[in-house]
Amino acid sequence: MSPASGVGATATALREGIVIALDSLRANKMRAALTILGVAIGVMVVMAMAAAIKGINNAVDDVFKQTGPTTFFVFRMQGGQDADDDEDAPQWWDYPSLTPADAAMIAALPSIDGVLMGDDNQFRVTYGATDADMRVLGRSHYWPQVAGGEIIAGRSYSAVEEEVADRVTVLNDKAADILFGRTDPIGKSVKIVGQNYRVIGVFKQPPSLFSAIGGAVAIVPYMTYRRHVSRWNEFAFIMVRPLEGVQQHVAIDEVVTALRRSRGLRPAQVNNFEVVTQDKMLEEWNKVTGMFFMVMIALSAVGLMVGGIGVIAIMMISVTERTREIGVRKALGATRREILWQFLIEAATLTLVGGAVGMALGGLLVVLINSLTPLNAAVPLWSVIAALGASILTGVVFGIVPANKASKLDPVEALRYE
Repeated sequence: MSPASGVGATATALREGIVIALDSLRANKMRAALTILGVAIGVMVVMAMAAAIKGINNAVDDVFKQTGPTTFFVFRMQGGQDADDDEDAPQWWDYPSLTPADAAMIAALPSIDGVLMGDDNQFRVTYGATDADMRVLGRSHYWPQVAGGEIIAGRSYSAVEEEVADRVTVLNDKAADILFGRTDPIGKSVKIVGQNYRVIGVFKQPPSLFSAIGGAVAIVPYMTYRRHVSRWNEFAFIMVRPLEGVQQHVAIDEVVTALRRSRGLRPAQVNNFEVVTQDKMLEEWNKVTGMFFMVMIALSAVGLMVGGIGVIAIMMISVTERTREIGVRKALGATRREILWQFLIEAATLTLVGGAVGMALGGLLVVLINSLTPLNAAVPLWSVIAALGASILTGVVFGIVPANKASKLDPVEALRYE
């Protein structure tokens, strides 16, 4: 047989297998539904979760772009301490909290452009009869330059207003819309923890993960937050932006040296604070998304297993119903390999239809995510390829048993089958 005739025979067998599989779907709608539904669920989960994770990852990238690639954070908490660590080693809860004095000292270093002292928590904010739970952020006056964002109405607070702990607030556009609707909020008073705060500005957060999840936000001067909103500062942090042109590691070395000196740490003592770069935060985030991917694989595997069981059931019934046909084909010279190939094509076609349905449902789910949430979900190409590949592979793997049974039928016995 020439190569051309071999390719032609393969194409003919492929076409026949697909046609027979589609006929089987039409003839056995109820039996095929289980197969299609199981595979569709598995594919839909892969696509939707991959799109959501990609959208969140894009938002995280936006956060880093807005804050600048060299910006880093100082936390009180020292990472990497496990229960198996030396019990004599100091634990993070014994470390001193970060203070405005620490922030001022860091801001005075020659390599530093700006410093943001921050803390936040969830509180109820009220205007008249309208109230809402929102994040109340305590931030030093330099926050627009360090954290990004745009003042779209009014102004931010000054260093003097922060120093005297003035009760003023800047709302983000979401908070202003919830509390005031179309009314101009500038100059109005809202209540935070039962005290009046004058609204002096409205800002729009940069598109980012934190603005997407955070929703409504009210920002107050850091000293105001510490004196009037929450005196507990165990998890206050400092956000540090180096001067343009200064390498990150140079700025970090200066900050670490200054903090160690101010806290009287000896050379052999470990830091009682932690400096975290955005690369490290991204590494931790990737660990979290890795866990999501594991959950995604597990959920999709369940759907594909259900679809695979459906493949075995529907194909075994198909083999039984077409026993005489198989006998005729073998009597006319069809080989065991040709029979096996035909039934595997049928099984793969069944699951491929399920994969196509799952892709359509997954695409619809992504559209709903984009329209109902702030996430900019996008379907990565690899998830489409992986979903279709997995659906075809499911058909082949689970179709081997019925296909093998069909290929081993004795032609004489098959022709006698009623």
